[in-house]
Amino acid sequence: MPVNLPAARQFIFANARLLDRHRAAVLLDGAPAAAVVQALRAYRNPDGGFGHALEPDVRTPHSETTAALHGLEVLSEIDALDDPMVEDVAAWVAGVADPDGGVPFVLPTAAPYPRGPWMVPSDGGSHLTFGLAAVLDTATVSSDWLDTATRWCWARLEQSEELGGYWLKFALDFLEATPDDARARATIEQLRPLLRDDGTVPVPGGTADEKLTPLTLSPLPDRRSRALFTGTQLAADLDSLEHGQQDDGGWTFDFLGWSPGQEVEWRGLITLRALATLHAHDRL
Repeated sequence: MPVNLPAARQFIFANARLLDRHRAAVLLDGAPAAAVVQALRAYRNPDGGFGHALEPDVRTPHSETTAALHGLEVLSEIDALDDPMVEDVAAWVAGVADPDGGVPFVLPTAAPYPRGPWMVPSDGGSHLTFGLAAVLDTATVSSDWLDTATRWCWARLEQSEELGGYWLKFALDFLEATPDDARARATIEQLRPLLRDDGTVPVPGGTADEKLTPLTLSPLPDRRSRALFTGTQLAADLDSLEHGQQDDGGWTFDFLGWSPGQEVEWRGLITLRALATLHAHDRL
């Protein structure tokens, strides 16, 4: 079933955030990326980080680690990792990281604000360390924290049997970004036992059916992580993604919807992500 692109556009216009409407215009219409950068700046804080529910599950105005990663991913998507915001975010991340380089999942300043029930302030490095190190390594940012975090990531990968759910996804992102190709490919192969027969991985503590699919784990063609998946698995996931378009033109998610604002914002993001993945695989 081909994607109903006009319906998807209408869904984005009706529901997505301004930032994500600009991102969709870049993806679908070749619009200038400057509007995305301008919209992203509205989520910045004076400390150099991002907040204000840029990541919809943490609705604090204060800077958050999840928001930092989200903002960097947006800049990466539009080839804007040379923007001065990147250096500011890198400095902010270094300031909230643990001495060993690990980055907390949720900061204590988020506690008084609405957030998903799984977004609990905690100590110790989280899977976000992999994601942040990956994007900042791609941006060629010079940072003492990045060097320390890279060592943290490689050490964590030595316990690969414990990398479930989103830990696996962001570990793969790190392994895509590292310049050590041979080591990355060998480590990716060691992660194969974590996948189920269909190439998916369950999300511990998530909803009953929550899982990460091959295209979530490896969203772009020609990535190192594609070695983990068969062509049949990827084709089936692309077919499923096409068929996942809802009657209202958008896509939805399998994790917990806990507030109307969070749900509509995530649906806009998930719809944009679906269109980007299908576009990358010539399915639009």
